[in-house]
Amino acid sequence: MSKTDLMKRALLLLAGCLLLGWPVPLAAQESLESVLTRMDKAAADFRSAQADFSWDQYQKVVDETDVQKGTIYFRRQGEKLQMAADITEPDHKSLLFADSRLQLYQPKIDQVTVYDTGKNKADVESFLVLGFGGRGHDLARTFDLKLLGAETVQGVSTQKLELVPRSARLRANFERILLWIDMARGLSVQQQFFEPSGNFRLVKYFNIQLNQKLSDDVFKLKTTKKTKYLNPQD
Repeated sequence: MSKTDLMKRALLLLAGCLLLGWPVPLAAQESLESVLTRMDKAAADFRSAQADFSWDQYQKVVDETDVQKGTIYFRRQGEKLQMAADITEPDHKSLLFADSRLQLYQPKIDQVTVYDTGKNKADVESFLVLGFGGRGHDLARTFDLKLLGAETVQGVSTQKLELVPRSARLRANFERILLWIDMARGLSVQQQFFEPSGNFRLVKYFNIQLNQKLSDDVFKLKTTKKTKYLNPQD
């Protein structure tokens, strides 16, 4: 897998996940403005989130889908947002984002690949805002937004949002993004990312827990004394 593919997969996990709001009548007809306003208010209450995920990567050239499963965690401390993901299937991997660094640990080869976001920090943060704890109206700074209407996903009534990146740099990675937002609970139960190549990634979330205390150990890589560290940017 190339360094570009690894970064794309990491960004998808960052993107991950839950757009927070509060209960509303399932039959309500929502406007884009009302959805973004609810997200704004929900962001003020956000502290942490945990969810199991299924991540399906479709490769157009070979017409095959690769499935990864695991658990993802988010925590906000002050103005900083931390993310950790434990991928359990098919191979064990760990991902950590903190202090503007993205680290991918592969226990099978006992190696940590470190990405300093540097000049790409703004891009990474735009994906973080897309997920946990971000204000709805802040999304409009990075994406052109469109509300596509109500849709039932996994038996849940959702509002479907389309996001098109405004910058050519982001569109080179993802042409558009779809979010299915469960307005009754105020979270995203499904996301889909479309690449210019025709590949796409479909992410589903289950067993979602909000604003529970998360152990500091969750946000530490379980490395060994022999772990090798690699920074492709060096």
